[in-house]
Amino acid sequence: MMDVVQNIKGLTADSRAVQNGCLFAALPGVRFDGCEFIDQAVMNGATHVLAPTGTKVLSDVVVIESDDIRRDFALMAAAFYGAQPDNIIAITGTNGKTSTAEFCRQIFEYAGLKSASLGTLGLVSKHVSGENVMTTPDPVKLHALLADLKAAGVNHLAMEASSHGLDQARLDGVTPKVAAFTNLSQDHLDYHKTMDAYFDAKARLFSDILGDGGVSVINIDDEYGRKIKRADVTYGIDRGADFCLLQQTPTVAGQDMQIQYNDEIYNIHLPLMGMFQAYNAMCAAACCVAAGVDKKVVFDSLAHLKGVRGRMELAAKANGATAYIDYAHTPDALEKALTALRPHVAGRLIVVFGAGGDRDKAKRPLMGAIVSQYADVGIITDDNPRSEDPTTIRKQIFSACSMAENIGGRADAIAHAVSILNAGDVLLVAGKGHEQGQTIGDITHPFDDLTATRESMEALKK
Repeated sequence: MMDVVQNIKGLTADSRAVQNGCLFAALPGVRFDGCEFIDQAVMNGATHVLAPTGTKVLSDVVVIESDDIRRDFALMAAAFYGAQPDNIIAITGTNGKTSTAEFCRQIFEYAGLKSASLGTLGLVSKHVSGENVMTTPDPVKLHALLADLKAAGVNHLAMEASSHGLDQARLDGVTPKVAAFTNLSQDHLDYHKTMDAYFDAKARLFSDILGDGGVSVINIDDEYGRKIKRADVTYGIDRGADFCLLQQTPTVAGQDMQIQYNDEIYNIHLPLMGMFQAYNAMCAAACCVAAGVDKKVVFDSLAHLKGVRGRMELAAKANGATAYIDYAHTPDALEKALTALRPHVAGRLIVVFGAGGDRDKAKRPLMGAIVSQYADVGIITDDNPRSEDPTTIRKQIFSACSMAENIGGRADAIAHAVSILNAGDVLLVAGKGHEQGQTIGDITHPFDDLTATRESMEALKK
């Protein structure tokens, strides 16, 4: 099957993008079946069609039948483009993927290695420019990008591996040197339906994609991490972890960490707040050591890490109060964000939060319960309601968070939260982080939590 790539000029799963000499992959979809577009693809110039076994094609083209069409399409894309960075770190988990990938990139750069990170924030690199892409792009875009990175001399890449991407075989054909598991908590059950199915999708990174010569890096403190059958390197507070966090002390500007590795103890000041960032930094350190970076360089680099856009990002300070932005949009992430901020609160901990529409509905009351338990003031607002009635979403959250105020307009909710800040209070605006738009119905309106919060805080100074 892989010999086919020598006889085609390109490949795509979009019949509209087919050009003369291309292979068209008739992938099954949620709304459409790719087989319905085979004739259109042939009219546009497709000479080869990859289709599920048993598909009847009347057109005069080469038909390749497949029992695992998504995986075979990804492997074809890998063979067609034929090159990727030699040192790829793939990171999966519910929370921490974006920060860990970016921390790996920063560690590589600190070590003098040309590098990039790829995921929710798009392609980040000092050496290659790139447009924003999905967390895990489709196989053609992904392998074209990997080949471009290799051609540009970027030989170290840290990339996110989403559960959707893993389940849909979008990462098949990637040859990671290191694969990491951060944690697993409830999210995306609208797609996966059960936690077991969600875990199985994540576990594919280790069972189906990481080769025998690769290294797995696992959070041993996480109950699902302990279920990963392959654990070459572990990290956590568990005393059996290879990278073991012996002590963690919050400070005004971050936290002090004491990590034991190979019977040596490293004292580190991490300029980022929260135990979750300690985990992300440890994961990144373990990944980079596994990828061959000198351990001393790795541990030295941790003191220079910079936070990722929209992840516990300081928005502004005014009149003795402080406001932060965080992407936390799951119960677990919200709990970690609030507990991270608590040691820095002299007054009240106030949180503005919501939940997205057309997504896992079961997590909404769970998020409300988290805010009731860990915050002093809660303000429920709209996230990305999409096609759902935002009032209904807020009610579902409010059912477990009756202490909260209910303010629909996100800008209004942020402005109100800022208006009630007193000296010593800390405000967390949670849920959207780096996002630059708010999706209501079918329209994405320009909106940025950081800008809205800073503008309100500036007004507070006057």
